[in-house]
This record gives sequence, C-alpha cells and structure tokens, in this order.
Amino acid sequence: MDRVTASNFTWTDYAGVLFDLDGVITPTAEIHEHAWGELFAAYDFTQADYLHHVDGKPRYDGVRDFLASRGVTLAEGTADDAPGDDSVCAMGNRKNELFNVILERDGIAAYPGSQATLDLLAEADVPSAIVSSSKNAVPVLAAAGLSDRFDVVVDGIVAAAEGLAGKPAPDGYRLGAERLGVQPARTVVIEDATSGVAAGKAGHFAVVIGVDRGAGVDALLNSGATFVVDDLDELLPPADHDAAVSHGAAR
Repeated sequence: MDRVTASNFTWTDYAGVLFDLDGVITPTAEIHEHAWGELFAAYDFTQADYLHHVDGKPRYDGVRDFLASRGVTLAEGTADDAPGDDSVCAMGNRKNELFNVILERDGIAAYPGSQATLDLLAEADVPSAIVSSSKNAVPVLAAAGLSDRFDVVVDGIVAAAEGLAGKPAPDGYRLGAERLGVQPARTVVIEDATSGVAAGKAGHFAVVIGVDRGAGVDALLNSGATFVVDDLDELLPPADHDAAVSHGAAR
C-alpha cells in the first residue's frame, strides 16, 4: 500500500476517527495557554513552556513537569486540595478554576475546518470520538454546541476513573477505539500536541494526523505523525474546503 499522505488521504477509507479536543476541534488550547500563563506568571511562563511541558497532558502532570523544568518540587497533595500554590494538585485545581472563568467569559466555537469535517463524517456514517486529557471536555463541547456530535467521549474524568495513563501513553486512544467499536489498525487519530501524536503512534493506529497549531511540523512528524496539516480543511473535498474557508474568514 502506498504511504498515506495528505494528498491521498480519504476519510471513508477508515472505520472511525478519534479527535483530540483542544486545538483540534476547538481553539481551547488558547484558553488553556492563557490559564497556564496566569498560573505560572511568577516563573516567566512562555509559549515554548506550554508546548514542551503541559500541552496535551493531564493537568497535574503538566504542573509537575513544568515545575521540574524550573527545578521546583512541590508536595503532590490530593485532588481535593483547594485552588492555590502549595501543592501540585492545588496548582492544578487553580489552573482549572482560571480556565473555567475564561471559558464562561469568552465562550468558544469550533474551527470551521473541524466543523466541516464533522459534518462530512456524519454524512458518511463514520463514527467519531473525543479523546482528551482535559477534565473540561464536556463543558467545552456544550459551549461550542457540539455535545451531540460525538459517539464517545474519553476525557480526563474517564481516564481517572479507569486508571488510564495520560498521553503520551496510548491508553486513552485505545479505550476510545474500544468504546467506538473499531480496531486501531482501521482508525484515524488527530492531534495537535506532540504528546498526543506520540500516543497515537504508540497505539498503532492506522493514521496519526498532526494539526500544526504551533508545535511545529518537524516536532509533530518526529513524534510520530503520519503527515501534518495546518488545518483539517486541507483534507476536505474542494466544495467543503471552500465553504469552511469562507466561514472562517467571516468569523
């Protein structure tokens, strides 16, 4: 079989599609980055820090990994810790609080190319799922008007309940495929984070599409992406692509 590329990729060749949420379906990555920036303001947090240490990871892992990059070690704490800065969990809970304040204030909408892709998959009866490290996936989908668009949602809450390892481990994607009733070898994974791309590769999925929202083409390819696009509208038929681009320009 010829190598799969953006130019010969066809959605209907596959049994199912597993989407990351933040940065793939909705621009919530921008809200996450803003919230992380406020949380770590005292540490001169940068976009490079976001991409290298927290993007795509479960919240507490992101806190722990970023602090380690600054040579800081905190007590782990527990998930019940009040939002604050005296433990990993307290900082993670404060970040979540900041995220929800921004989401409620500013709202969210799907990327036009992603919305058009979901429409195409629905018309072709190709099932889809969300696999996200975020514990806010359900409210984000609701805010974007997408609650009824996915057959399965595996988010941070499900991962915690099932004891799943976070990305770059493939556990979440494997569970998503299982609940969707599809085999990894016939399923597409779509990610914008290097940790998520690595998870798709580790899970031996048929195609792992990298969406470059800032991680960089080389970083995504080196992490295991089959190919990389700037936006999912690049994979749409011409008429759908033009409609998505027009809608995006009108926003």
